[in-house]
Amino acid sequence: MARKEFGPQPWLFPNPTVLVGTVIDGKPNFATFAGCGIAGDKPPTISIAVHRQRYTLKGIRQNKEFSVVIPSVNLIKEADYCGLVSGVRSDKVRDCGFTVFYGTLKSAPLIEQCPVNLECTLLKRFDVGVHDLVIGKIVQTYVSEECLTDGKPDIMKIKPIVFSMGSVPRYNAVGEYLGQGYHIGKELKK
Repeated sequence: MARKEFGPQPWLFPNPTVLVGTVIDGKPNFATFAGCGIAGDKPPTISIAVHRQRYTLKGIRQNKEFSVVIPSVNLIKEADYCGLVSGVRSDKVRDCGFTVFYGTLKSAPLIEQCPVNLECTLLKRFDVGVHDLVIGKIVQTYVSEECLTDGKPDIMKIKPIVFSMGSVPRYNAVGEYLGQGYHIGKELKK
C-alpha cells in the first residue's frame, strides 16, 4: 500500500463529538470538543484538550467541575453551533433549546436532551502547547433509559456523533456492528 506523508497531524479516525459544560459567572455554557478521550478506568477519568483562549477553560478553572455530554445525531446542528460561537457573547442554552439539569455537582451543567452525561471534577491540568490538557475524574454517569439494552448503554441507541479531520472536517454517525469486544480476536490465539 502506497503512503503519503503529512507531517505531524492530530488525526485519529474518528474522534467523539462531545459538549463540555461549565458554569461561568453563574451561567451554564457548553462548548463542542473532539479532542476528548478516556484517560483511565481506575479511577474513571477523561481527558479534554482545551485551547487556552476558550471560554470553557475559565469555567473549569473557576469551579474545578465540568460535564462531558454526548449528543446524539439528532442534535448535530446544536452540537456544531456550540463550537461556532462563544459563550461570552451568546446564550447557547437558550439558542439551542437545551433543558439543563444538575446532578451532584452544582457547577457541571447537564443536558436533558443528550443521552449520556458525565459529571467531572478537575483532577489535573497540563500545559500542552496552545492547549491545556484537562483530566477530569468522572464522579457520576447518567444514561437515558431508552438508550439501554439489558440495562447497559447501547451505542446504536445512543447514536453518538463522531468527528474526523482530513480533507474536510466532517461529522458522521456510528456504523455497522463488527463483533464482540475482547472476544472476536480469540480465534487468532494459538
